[in-house]
Amino acid sequence: MAARPSRYAWLVLGLLCFVYVLNFLDRQLLSILAKPIQDELHITDGQLGRLGGLYFALFYCILGVPVAWLADRGNRVRVLTIACALWSAATIACGVSVNYGQLAAARMSVGIGEAGGVPPSYSVISDYFPPHRRGLALGLFNLGPPLGQALGVAFGAKIAAAYDWRLAFILLGAAGLIAAAAVWAFVREPKRGATDLPRQVVQDGEVPTFGSTLKLFSTRPTLTLVSLAAGATQFVTYATLGFTTLFLMREKGMTLDQIAIWYALVLAIGVSAGIYLSARLIDRHAAAQPEIYGTMPGYALLLAVPFFVGFVWAPNWPLAMACLIGPTFLNYFYLTPAVALVQNAVAPRQRTLAGAVLLLIMNLIGLGLGPTWLGAASDWFKASNPGHSLQLAFYTLVPFYFIAIALHFALARALKRERILNPTE
Repeated sequence: MAARPSRYAWLVLGLLCFVYVLNFLDRQLLSILAKPIQDELHITDGQLGRLGGLYFALFYCILGVPVAWLADRGNRVRVLTIACALWSAATIACGVSVNYGQLAAARMSVGIGEAGGVPPSYSVISDYFPPHRRGLALGLFNLGPPLGQALGVAFGAKIAAAYDWRLAFILLGAAGLIAAAAVWAFVREPKRGATDLPRQVVQDGEVPTFGSTLKLFSTRPTLTLVSLAAGATQFVTYATLGFTTLFLMREKGMTLDQIAIWYALVLAIGVSAGIYLSARLIDRHAAAQPEIYGTMPGYALLLAVPFFVGFVWAPNWPLAMACLIGPTFLNYFYLTPAVALVQNAVAPRQRTLAGAVLLLIMNLIGLGLGPTWLGAASDWFKASNPGHSLQLAFYTLVPFYFIAIALHFALARALKRERILNPTE
């Protein structure tokens, strides 16, 4: 009988998920408070897009690889603790910035810290949960982004509306410092490969390198396609996240107080439900039908397109929020399948590095280019349509939906072909 995860494993998962909530909350706080920040610091949509996209992603993605290399050879819990403390301190620095240059430097520092957050957590969780429970565990961990988004909207917008946008950064950064101390005190470093079958465990002498891991992603079609498909999906999701609050306030007439309630609810329920349901479906069907790693997110994104167009077109915010429920739920069927596929496809000692390579590819595409594209498009449309520049910019994301859909269906075909060629794997 397969081993069941211990109670302590579930407690570790809960704490790591809480840290991920803070990770994503601190990351998205800039977009949540975009309007008051723009009003005080006088920055354009293009500058805002680079702050939330390119500037953050360059450090977050590139430094994620050496951090993962270090974590694969050392204590992953220690790496996560230091990273959490660093990004939390940088979040506080965002709150005391007085000009665009200082804010850009603080955002880059947040990216440096957050580079050490997710890959070590993926690896630690995979060593606490056996393969047949790993999809659910990673799915629950991946509730961190929607919960972070929702709590950021709820608390960040409320604090900014009642007091000041700077206070939101300072308070949430302080909470992260407390979380870092809790990880250091509570989480034990697990043995690598502790929950895997003997044939899956890499021998001590087989130490993977970044080069060998990158080669694996470039030569194995399923890993190449899952990375590109996730990146194309994130191009849409990060661009949308980066500007939805500003769009709702500027072009749909919502206030910060209304956003703190209604947008927070849409994010909390929609994204969480999408991630949780996709995780359960992966655990139930992936063993018999591995192509579900591609078909499920592909069909979900196809269904999301008309709802997304309705959200952008809607003449008022209540209708826009109703339409937004669809893509908020369906856009996130890709995340757990992508992470679980990669974690299951590589050896235990290579998981942190493989997770970092996955994040490097999909975040350079999605996080780095998505918000940057949308902000630049809004600035370009502003000359001819100053009142609806963001609306027109949002419409330009529709073709990227279809690129992501095509890549997910290509992944499904590759997985099916791989199963035919290797029926015992």
